[in-house]
Amino acid sequence: MTAGTERPRVSVIIPAYNEGDNIIPVLTRVFEGVQLSCEVVVVVDFPEDTTVATVERLAADEPRLRVVINTLGRGPANAIRFGIAGANASTVVVTMADGCDDPRQIDDLVRLVERGVVVAAASRYMPGGQQVGGPLLKSLMSRTAGKSLHLLARIGTRDATNSFKAYDAEFVRDVGIHSRDGFEIGLELTAKARRLRRPVAEIPTIWLDRTVGESNFKLSQWIPHYLRWYRFAFGPRVDASALRAEAERLIMSTHD
Repeated sequence: MTAGTERPRVSVIIPAYNEGDNIIPVLTRVFEGVQLSCEVVVVVDFPEDTTVATVERLAADEPRLRVVINTLGRGPANAIRFGIAGANASTVVVTMADGCDDPRQIDDLVRLVERGVVVAAASRYMPGGQQVGGPLLKSLMSRTAGKSLHLLARIGTRDATNSFKAYDAEFVRDVGIHSRDGFEIGLELTAKARRLRRPVAEIPTIWLDRTVGESNFKLSQWIPHYLRWYRFAFGPRVDASALRAEAERLIMSTHD
């Protein structure tokens, strides 16, 4: 953020992998849907990613948009970590580059965080929410995990695995991000909020499967990483320092 530039109310973080021009309609919908002052940060893993040239071309006419190169290691978890670490706003929203999320809901998610929750989730599985398309097995597992966590762990949302969430940036700095692999950060931070007994809220969302490009979600590879944070959510109340220590031990014990 340069001198004299107003701090945005929300930093929208979009991890991307070789989206090329497919990201254009996604970014268009974000800027149409978000009415709050914002910055949109597209995060890629290497300079040759086909998304870079497209975003740089658009950014020439859109000062709220920038693309950054993740230096923490390849993969969506590291890209999200890198994007959040460099965010200028006190509230960050993670949304996907595939266009499945509804960016018109970003403002509502941000306002929930500004009212005091540390995680605001867009939920496919609460009344009014819906998932249209996508692999059946993935949907079944996600729905089962979300509803069981809501019922048994009282985690605050029926859709803990959805990546489309808003976070209080100070909360994220306090608890840290320990995921290094897939898209499990949404579940990780929600589980950490539960262990700290910090407030989590949700609003219904309609998720639409992508119509162009290919999904980068690797179900069989990332299931074990989701399971560790699922189990983590059921632990007792702890303070932030104990939470970080436990998360670090968990990562070390399940490191591939």
